[in-house]
Amino acid sequence: MEKKGFKRFKKLGPGIITGGAGDDPAGILTYTIVGATTGFSQLWLMILSTPMMIAVQDTAAKLALVTGKSLPEILNSFYSKKLTYFIVLCLATANILTIGADLQAVAAILEIITGIKSVYFLIPTTVLIGYLVIFKQYRTIKKVLIILTLVLIVYVLSAFLSKPSLIDLLKNTFIPDIRPDLTFVLAALGLLGTTISPYMIFWQASEEKEEHATVSQAKIMKFDTAVGMVYSNIIAYAIIVSSAVMIFGHTEIQTIKDAALALKPVAGDYAFLIFSIGVVVSGFLAIPVLAGSSAYAVADTFGWREGMDYKVSDAKGFYVVFLGSLLVGNFIDFFGVSAVDALYYSQVFDGILLPVLSGVLLVLGNNGNILGNYKNGWFNNFFLLMTFLVSLAATIYMIIKLFVP
Repeated sequence: MEKKGFKRFKKLGPGIITGGAGDDPAGILTYTIVGATTGFSQLWLMILSTPMMIAVQDTAAKLALVTGKSLPEILNSFYSKKLTYFIVLCLATANILTIGADLQAVAAILEIITGIKSVYFLIPTTVLIGYLVIFKQYRTIKKVLIILTLVLIVYVLSAFLSKPSLIDLLKNTFIPDIRPDLTFVLAALGLLGTTISPYMIFWQASEEKEEHATVSQAKIMKFDTAVGMVYSNIIAYAIIVSSAVMIFGHTEIQTIKDAALALKPVAGDYAFLIFSIGVVVSGFLAIPVLAGSSAYAVADTFGWREGMDYKVSDAKGFYVVFLGSLLVGNFIDFFGVSAVDALYYSQVFDGILLPVLSGVLLVLGNNGNILGNYKNGWFNNFFLLMTFLVSLAATIYMIIKLFVP
């Protein structure tokens, strides 16, 4: 039994990285804003989103495991290429917005620390990330990414030390509280968009393919996925709790520094320092995943050679998209959008894309021609359908509130 358990933990990889990358700067800021603007009222959505997240990621990973193909390759083989182009275009757009927001957050932190304008940190940060991916082997990168995810545990400690009301916590965690106002719906979309991000779906499927895993490893993959998603949502839950206790009703989050107040119970006067470490570390964790998911998706759509184990000369198209995503993301800082707005609304956009992607996965996961005997069971189908319906309802309601007088 001991050897079996050790083997399982040794095999952890894509699921853990994907889960950790979900708590990127955009995620950290979004969860902080959710707690600051809606208090504990959306904690129930975090509990609901955990099985939704597992169903989405497990289906994506299983498709790659059974077929040996990425999602764009599967769509190209069994459905319309136009559908593939549309989905990959949406993914690339969402990823570039999030890359830009994450880069801006890292640069904003460095500006506050050094007093040097954030714009001067964008290119060096981009170059460093590009170097890490291009000149290091994938397995080395994987180890670094897994280690970096552990830093985010500081948020769990902060949630405990903020001493939330246990009764309020239990009530809002297990009893849904739905409010028909725009602030609540935007927060819900942002929460869903950052919890079940489009890039996470494509990244994990591509990494299962990169790992050269087989169907015989399906149980390990399922375990890896569940651990990664639960870990990601524990961190997210803790951030919402901390910000609800410390910030709700007291301050508006207009700057990166405002968001650091959620860590005051654990860090005191060093709250901003701890927050800064979390944002910078999660940025370096998530930005390569964002750019990588775009690169994998575009390369697989057009049949190019792809993978982080290849040299640049052997997979030119893959690395052009990877580096191009990073460089285009840099330009967001030049449009005068605040780091807080860029981070938050990029996740709302991800939430708007969620009905499309969860709907596609629901169809693919039940296609016998693709998965054969490995078609989705009731758990994945139920929570994929719930993901589709909840995100679609929130998107439609937001559009009505914004555009209908």
